[in-house]
Amino acid sequence: MTRVLIIDDHPIVLQGCRILLEDAGACELMEAQTAVAGYRQFRRHRPDMVIVDLALNGSGLAGLSLLRRLRAQAARMPILVFSMHADPVIASRALEAGATGYLVKDTSAADLLDAFEKVRRGQPYISHDLALEVALLGTRGRSGVLADLTPRELQALALLAEGKAYGQIADELGISYKTVANTCSQLKSKLGAGNLAELIRRAIQYVAGAPVPR
Repeated sequence: MTRVLIIDDHPIVLQGCRILLEDAGACELMEAQTAVAGYRQFRRHRPDMVIVDLALNGSGLAGLSLLRRLRAQAARMPILVFSMHADPVIASRALEAGATGYLVKDTSAADLLDAFEKVRRGQPYISHDLALEVALLGTRGRSGVLADLTPRELQALALLAEGKAYGQIADELGISYKTVANTCSQLKSKLGAGNLAELIRRAIQYVAGAPVPR
């Protein structure tokens, strides 16, 4: 069973998440209402996944600092930001700080469960209404980078942004798994990504929400 730590200073949000996720039979839940308490809980219990707000106890975007600390301690742990901020700049900063997914609180229970499941599996996720705005924000001033990519690299990048694995990308593009791996290796080099997780985050920033080139 997945052990999940929820860090949020709104009791109603904590209760709602608990009820929804427990009803889905998805996990064992822990809670914290401050960044300090959340970090202590994380260090003590080492959860499998964290759901974190960005605005904690009236301290603006203190959750971003906490997010960076969590990511520094657990490079591969799934982290879902669950925030009131529907601002593409803030969402982009959260992704750059290490969030696996970003979900706006003004959303449906189905979207929360969908985001939870994808992030729990290590797949990227971003609220649908924000995806294109984040993509456009990410490409501003970066068009030269994208212009240097081949059509196949753009296709692969777009599919990575959708959370597709190498095998799924191979099936959709009608190419071999090895070709996908080689293409993604080239993307890492061109986009300055040190590993697959970084490449996926860059894919979200650059093209998430944009149609896949055909």
